[in-house]
Amino acid sequence: MPDTPPSADPFDQFAAWFDEAKRTEPNDPEAMTLATATPDGSPSVRVLLLKGVDRSGFVFYTNLESRKSTELLANPQAAMGFHWKSLRRQVRIEGRVVAVAAAEADAYFASRPHGSQIGAWASLQSRPLDARASLERRVAEFAARYPEGSVPRPPHWSGFRLVPERIEFWRDMPYRLHERLLFTRAGDGWTTAWLYP
Repeated sequence: MPDTPPSADPFDQFAAWFDEAKRTEPNDPEAMTLATATPDGSPSVRVLLLKGVDRSGFVFYTNLESRKSTELLANPQAAMGFHWKSLRRQVRIEGRVVAVAAAEADAYFASRPHGSQIGAWASLQSRPLDARASLERRVAEFAARYPEGSVPRPPHWSGFRLVPERIEFWRDMPYRLHERLLFTRAGDGWTTAWLYP
């Protein structure tokens, strides 16, 4: 077990591990689990994709009328986890969630493929679907309304940034004596602690 952390800053440590995962993970190194909860504590979890990370937090985008969004708007606390099986590593992050700025959401939405932009308009995410044909009909309607070219961002579609309070780095070790390093926010900096496996 190292006596000092691999990095004094969790964002630097995440960047190093994430860069390695992008080189070695065969599928979706940006895939993460996101856990949310209702105000009374009923949890839900799903897998989605990280779309940005900087020192202010970890960014993802979604339909604002989805279950995850309604839970986040009512209870802006969340946890996310990355598991890079090929590296035998995981990262757990906990903190508060804030909305991204409209300009940031606009810029990301403009970078998406046309079909994904149309899908954001067509999907009534998390609501009951009577038949696949209903979704396909909505896709066709919005594709006709917004042909190839500039598609505006739907008012019900934007992003969130998880501002971390805790970031834990886990590394597989022999005999299940895994290495766990916890960063906890302390003012403008971070404290570190090694945890028993």
